[in-house]
Amino acid sequence: MDKLSRNDLCWCGSGKKYKKCHMDEDVLTGADKTRIKPAPGVIVKTPDQIEKIRQSGKVTKSALDMISSEIKEGVTTDKLNKLIHEFILSHKGIPAPLNYKGFPKSVCTSLNNVVCHGIPDNTVLKDGDIINIDVTVILNGYYSDAGRMFTVGTISDQAKKLIKVTKECLHLGIEQVKPFNDISEIGNAIDRHARKNGFSVVRDYGGHGIGLQFHEQPHLHHYKHKSTGIKMIPNMTFTIEPMINAGKYETVLLKDDWTAVTADGSLSAQWEHTVRVTDDGVEILTI
Repeated sequence: MDKLSRNDLCWCGSGKKYKKCHMDEDVLTGADKTRIKPAPGVIVKTPDQIEKIRQSGKVTKSALDMISSEIKEGVTTDKLNKLIHEFILSHKGIPAPLNYKGFPKSVCTSLNNVVCHGIPDNTVLKDGDIINIDVTVILNGYYSDAGRMFTVGTISDQAKKLIKVTKECLHLGIEQVKPFNDISEIGNAIDRHARKNGFSVVRDYGGHGIGLQFHEQPHLHHYKHKSTGIKMIPNMTFTIEPMINAGKYETVLLKDDWTAVTADGSLSAQWEHTVRVTDDGVEILTI
């Protein structure tokens, strides 16, 4: 993220001085009163856009609330897909995953060792299963994305710990969201907690900007990494969605070109929210 003085040439390429061009539209930091522009590709939302994303988030949350009572032995993942699809349509929304780059269903159902992007089918839930349901809603053209872990019957102690720690990782990541904090701090906090508990953080997939499109800039790593220089700006919106493995972090993509599984066959868990950077912290838009 670039820092500019009043008399520098504007970042937009107009040839005008910054003070005569975009200075009043860019964001003023609280620390040194230097105006900065968003990182390339990052869309800072208007208050009206934030409200529309917030409304979309309410439908996403409600869909996850609804499906919680349907997670039980004998139910197929395709049945879960059908129920969520119908629920979203009944609330005047559109299930964003359906036909997105060829994805064939309305929701992702990631079971046991599936890390993400599991495709609903005739697989029957059984005692001891853990499953992530990932819902993305388009409402009046605005996107929101969230996911939760659910359990079937009696699960193992390892599965219980993995689900608990992964949820803690999500909220530790959310705690790092504040104006002008480096976005790498989200992944650093998640990685520390996962490692402390003997788990690993998936590196092949991460969070992303969202709101006007399904996937926007920036990409968010959930593991420890060097700073990218991207600072969080008020009214940026993005997902935080750590994928935590009980074993090693490596993943394998199946032949359907969507389903990612753990390379070592270990269990995987994921929790997700869409968040907004506020003037003094964070707002969760899917709660």
